[in-house]
Amino acid sequence: MILLILGLCTIAFPLYLTVVIAFKQPSEMTDTISGILSLPKTWSFDNFREAMRVTNFWQSLGNSLLISVVTVVLSVLIHSLMGYALGRNKSSSKFYNFIYLFIVSGMFVPFAILMMPLAKQTAEMGLANWAGVILLYVVFFMPMNILLYSGYLVNIPMALEEAAKVDGASTWITYWKILFPIMKPMHATVAVLTALSVWNDVMTPLVIMAGSEQNTLPLAQLNFQSQFGTNYNLAFASYLLSLIPILIFYVICQKQILNGVVNGAVK
Repeated sequence: MILLILGLCTIAFPLYLTVVIAFKQPSEMTDTISGILSLPKTWSFDNFREAMRVTNFWQSLGNSLLISVVTVVLSVLIHSLMGYALGRNKSSSKFYNFIYLFIVSGMFVPFAILMMPLAKQTAEMGLANWAGVILLYVVFFMPMNILLYSGYLVNIPMALEEAAKVDGASTWITYWKILFPIMKPMHATVAVLTALSVWNDVMTPLVIMAGSEQNTLPLAQLNFQSQFGTNYNLAFASYLLSLIPILIFYVICQKQILNGVVNGAVK
């Protein structure tokens, strides 16, 4: 119970600060603790309107939605198929097992090492745009997603595939008609984890799309930071606005997440 209360405080307190500061005017911000923690004198949406103007909110939101949705769809389709191929064959084939371990080992490669080579390569290939960012995201999230999908397949009996084969179904039809719908909990888990990472990521769009006008919401929110300080009121208002779409997506998928994570962790 104590740990639960402490965990709740670590979430509720920062969220309280975010909401309070987002509705305050800069004149209400003082150096004292009471000035920061106190409620706004007047609850006004002026900060939200100004934040939307500064970040060009609707265009930035559209770019973030485009990148996130396309990345999630491609990740679910491609990574689930790869997870099936590797998960069903890695125990019986050294080649598939090597490919599986090689791909999963990509989780241990930090982005900082790949940052500059990728920036140069995408620029030379004409992919210094949202298409290049999506391509990189699909590759970056491949190790973790394949690990989850291959682990989840352990819970699906081979008897289903054998029965479909007896009925004359090909491997392709068996996967899309039988296995793919069964993996719905893992699809939801992968979709939420991937969407959260893409939605909040700053480094990849910053490095790849630097100098372009295709700002995502995290990139646009950098406008609140300057050499001499940060406009916390507008920044926190913008953070709340960007939280709404991903929160809605999480609420829609939450029923499937727990089951997907637990079963996907089985080796």
